[in-house]
Amino acid sequence: MSRYTGPRARISRRLGTNIFGTKGEVVALDKRPYPPGDHGRTRRRGNPSEYLIQLQEKQKARYAYGLTEKQFRRLYEEANRRDGVTGENMLRFLELRLDNVVYRAGMAATRPQARQLVNHGHVDVNGRRVDIPSFRARKGDVVVLRPKARRMVVVQWNLDVLDRRAPAWLEVGDGGHEVTVLELPVREQIDVPVREQLIVELYSK
Repeated sequence: MSRYTGPRARISRRLGTNIFGTKGEVVALDKRPYPPGDHGRTRRRGNPSEYLIQLQEKQKARYAYGLTEKQFRRLYEEANRRDGVTGENMLRFLELRLDNVVYRAGMAATRPQARQLVNHGHVDVNGRRVDIPSFRARKGDVVVLRPKARRMVVVQWNLDVLDRRAPAWLEVGDGGHEVTVLELPVREQIDVPVREQLIVELYSK
């Protein structure tokens, strides 16, 4: 299976935070703020182990960006080879994924929806059609919705209703149908609630 397609609220309840960014997860976390399962409400644990905490941080990032374990490990290994702080490199690579850029620009309500837009060939990068969600954008790249996608009701609704503010490293234009990568993102501009150093410690063992 290339990606998780099961109940999203279940994952969010297990990890204790809204992973996929949907309203259903907010409702589920408010109504049932405990892990899923028959014994979720009554489960009693002592202090969680160091390994469990590290694993949960990794799962938060992996599910949030929609990667498989194999993809995530490869990304970590590349981040570890590059100059700079490994954890920040890893988050930067995740943010520069094409599906995430589409999501951050407000063209899609969630990352899975952005992934679908890219998969179905509705996005151009620098004038060329790209249908690979993991494509890594670079500084200066211009990402544009194709004409058919601009007429889609769901895209129009996202742009009109979501009113999501793009991070400073992106510049949105053409009525929300175009986004330019101004700079590579830095840690302060990435609002995903993940402690990346714990992920690095997990993979470094």
